[in-house]
Amino acid sequence: MATTTAPAPAAEARPAGMGRRALVRVRAVFGAPTLNAALLSGTTLFLVAFGLIMVLSSSSVEAYVAGGSFFTDFAKQAAFAAVGVVLMLLAARMPATTWQRLAWLGIMLGIALQVLVFTPLGFGANGNRNWIGIGGFSLQPSEFVKVALCVWLAMIMTRKQARIHGFWQAWIPAGPVAGLSIGLVLLGSDLGTVVIMALLSFGALWFAGVKWWHLALPAVGLGLLAVPVVLSSPSRVRRVTAFLQGCTDADYYSGCWQQLHGTWALSAGGLFGVGLGNSRAKWSWLPEADNDYIFAIIGEELGLLGAAVVLALFALLAWTMLRIVRHASLQMTRVVTGAAMVWLVGQAIVNIGVVLGLLPVLGVPLPFISSGGSQLIAALLIVGVVLSLERVDNPTVRSLAEARD
Repeated sequence: MATTTAPAPAAEARPAGMGRRALVRVRAVFGAPTLNAALLSGTTLFLVAFGLIMVLSSSSVEAYVAGGSFFTDFAKQAAFAAVGVVLMLLAARMPATTWQRLAWLGIMLGIALQVLVFTPLGFGANGNRNWIGIGGFSLQPSEFVKVALCVWLAMIMTRKQARIHGFWQAWIPAGPVAGLSIGLVLLGSDLGTVVIMALLSFGALWFAGVKWWHLALPAVGLGLLAVPVVLSSPSRVRRVTAFLQGCTDADYYSGCWQQLHGTWALSAGGLFGVGLGNSRAKWSWLPEADNDYIFAIIGEELGLLGAAVVLALFALLAWTMLRIVRHASLQMTRVVTGAAMVWLVGQAIVNIGVVLGLLPVLGVPLPFISSGGSQLIAALLIVGVVLSLERVDNPTVRSLAEARD
């Protein structure tokens, strides 16, 4: 008598097929580990970890003098880093279409926060009025305006992609909205942040494909406008004069103290440095040792080799972002990534140039490394946006999405 059995392979194939489909769904949601994504996230996290070490070293003395603990400023920076990394990872998992939908809301919220600087909630420091305080917390809105500008300019350039070859089509409404954002920061006298925001805006239009001669005329106009802005502030005049003419004995206690002590800190480091934690400049000799001039402490404690590693990391960051721009098929990805690169790497160049004496003192932090919660969280957030766009714009993820469907 013949017997029959149930087709077991078909029954077993169903769970196996379901498992493969589940894996495809997970990888499509959380992103395939591309080389660009790994390089960008890895370099960013390494810079953040390195920055925490240097903030601890450069701020410990003044933190102890102010509050009796060496770890006060480091603990704050570590908390900001934790918040920023979480936001970066969350942003990296967002659908790319989310950023276009949030672009207008983001820029309006950023401008509204910047306006609060000029209300009783706002306060200033070192001649700049660029912060708001709520309870025991402070916030620098201009850092988040940078994020909003990157996303908003990319959204506008994406929608007008076919019409940006004319001058007015390229600059309307990008020019007025960016000009309003930058102008509000300028009213607070933060010229360093204004320079970075202007570079960011021009970078966004450049990577969008706007013709260079359509960028040249506004750039020349802004350069001419910068002259009366600089002349309107005695402190800015002293900084520029010290840069152009050099420092004299009379300038030691006014416009040259920070620059000279930063140079002496760098020269003391030599090739290998005096050792981590052994800086002399941080003993209240160098103002903003954990912020604007943290690169001088890096050079003093870790020497030329440590400073070269920092330069190499930012060069790797720039190279990775340029790879993302080159491989991108979406205008949104190209513009956000290009603008973010100009912001982060450009700001690093300005900061290091100031410390080396190649630029007049502008007062901008070193991204990911200097102390400061707003700048660190904003920088990590824009990296998360770039990772989000890169995730859906690379061929591996597109093929996974097609396999899922």
